Amino acid sequence: MPKGSTFGQNNSSMDAILKLEHIVKQYGDFYAVKGVSIELPRAKIFGLLGPNGAGKTTLIRIITTIIPADEGKVWFEGELLNERHPHQIGYMPEERGLYKRMKVGDHLMYLARLKDLSEKEAREAIEYWFERLQIENWWDKKIEELSKGMQQKIQFIATVVHKPALLILDEPFSGLDPVNTQLIKGEIARLKEEGTTIIFSTHRMEQVEEICEHIALINQGEKILEGQVSDIKNTYKENLFEIKYEGELPASVQNSCLNIREQGNGKLVVQLEEERKSNALLQSLIEAGVYVRSFREILPSLNEIFIKAVS
Repeated sequence: MPKGSTFGQNNSSMDAILKLEHIVKQYGDFYAVKGVSIELPRAKIFGLLGPNGAGKTTLIRIITTIIPADEGKVWFEGELLNERHPHQIGYMPEERGLYKRMKVGDHLMYLARLKDLSEKEAREAIEYWFERLQIENWWDKKIEELSKGMQQKIQFIATVVHKPALLILDEPFSGLDPVNTQLIKGEIARLKEEGTTIIFSTHRMEQVEEICEHIALINQGEKILEGQVSDIKNTYKENLFEIKYEGELPASVQNSCLNIREQGNGKLVVQLEEERKSNALLQSLIEAGVYVRSFREILPSLNEIFIKAVS
């Protein structure tokens, strides 16, 4: 049996909605994607990350059938990717594609009908999303009358109006103010809870850290990291601990063999040889009469991991 053929049969055990197997895309002598394999767990928010030119957009275009892979296989819902699957996918590209002179309602009706919704289904779905995004009176507004952030709301509705099983969002918060960013974040989280799988692509690592459960990091066309965010953070941690305290540290602590990274203003940052020695450190501080206000492990941010892995 060819490699990958068992995926469809074992999809329930894999619990993955999308699987990429050794994907290759080449333009002349340039490899945009070099043998990338990724699995997307169902009903999760998956961060697809990488610097500019890493191959993220190429992978997204392959998943959405805009371009074919030169080598490898893509499985969607246990089947080889085919022409029926784009109707189960919603794609919000970084470069928006709205027709400026069309009215908002007419534009969304047009796009919804392209996704095989009936006129009645399309109108009901659009009105539902108008209410959720608090834009009930926008039906007759022209796209060109809206700010970039407000157009972003329309683009989001166009992406989700047909209830896709897989949602691909490329820089979805671009142009949004903090209030509307929080509104869209809430809708993304709700869609995930209702069973939608979401690919989230952005350069903003703090956003990834906030909403993504799994990530894959692509660099120069190759996958260099993939897994749960918590597991990746634990892999890159350096056994750093921050202690906030009141009073003076006793000489026994200051003259110890601790690798002190930072000290002052009631804060101490130390690096331990082993994580399990943190309990002994805390106990020694308490026994020395130090009033410890907080004691926590410092895990690396995704931004730090991104820079380290890419460089």
